Amino acid sequence: MNDTCIENGEPGFSQSSLLAPRSSAVVFAYHNVGVRCLSVLLAQGVDVALVVTHRDNPAENIWFESVAELAKLHGIPVITPDNPNAPDVVEQIRALAPDYFFSFYYREMLKAALLAIPKQGALNMHGSLLPKYRGRVPVNWAIIRGERETGSTLHYMTEKPDNGDIVAQQAVPILPDDTALHVFQKVTVAAEMALNSVLPALLAGQAKAVKQDLSLGAYFGGRKAADGVIVWSQSAQQIHNLVRAVAPPYPGATTQLMGKPMRILQTLVTKCTAAEKELPAFYVKEDKAYAICGQGVLRIVCFELDGLEMSAAQFAAVYGSARFEFNV
Repeated sequence: MNDTCIENGEPGFSQSSLLAPRSSAVVFAYHNVGVRCLSVLLAQGVDVALVVTHRDNPAENIWFESVAELAKLHGIPVITPDNPNAPDVVEQIRALAPDYFFSFYYREMLKAALLAIPKQGALNMHGSLLPKYRGRVPVNWAIIRGERETGSTLHYMTEKPDNGDIVAQQAVPILPDDTALHVFQKVTVAAEMALNSVLPALLAGQAKAVKQDLSLGAYFGGRKAADGVIVWSQSAQQIHNLVRAVAPPYPGATTQLMGKPMRILQTLVTKCTAAEKELPAFYVKEDKAYAICGQGVLRIVCFELDGLEMSAAQFAAVYGSARFEFNV
């Protein structure tokens, strides 16, 4: 009895089914969504001819999985161009004559010369329920703006970001104390589910595409660390939303206390109230830390002062239980 090893397939297939033509694709991907959605394509038998991804930036906190490593595991060629629209890259991809492009959290826009290549179209997975939160960092923006739901959307790509016809969507809840990491993990699963459910129909040419009503959403730009500075005149709920939207592995929400840099990493909205016109301030009571906001009071669960993480009790032991106004 001869042993048989079949890679990228299942035993029991007939020779004719193994030789049947498969849809081919070039995949532009990065981050966890890139890893999970590339895995879906491979699981459903798509012939991935090339993966285009990014080199990790040593200045960035790389807390996510590697698309390049997954491609390497499956023997798929990988390129990491600084500009995917450069003429030599376009020609390299055109020579592959793919049926599809898929873009999964790839950070560069694909221009007309690239988008014209795939015979069956180019599709992108976006981390919101389009047409809401088109553009950059949609998970963070959804939390900052107090949304209770978001999700993932698979849509056709055009030269304008995130405005093509929708092929599939999957919603997930945003709970009141969810951080961006919590929500991003849910959105990653939503992306996997949306792609996995529609891919057979898409490859068979039977997936229905729905035009977006762009008036129901808006475009949002990228964010930088400076956007995490707390404005204490805002309400406790608004500040809580900012804190959880930029909590680690993102840079965190920042302020100044006693002339020292302070990073606030976790908060809870309380039912406490402050006296009218009381200035924003930090204080410790019964070994719990609090912040008086423009409206309402936040409990500060986790924070760093001058680069050192400390508990409320440790803060009180050093600085006492007086109220310290924030430097705003």
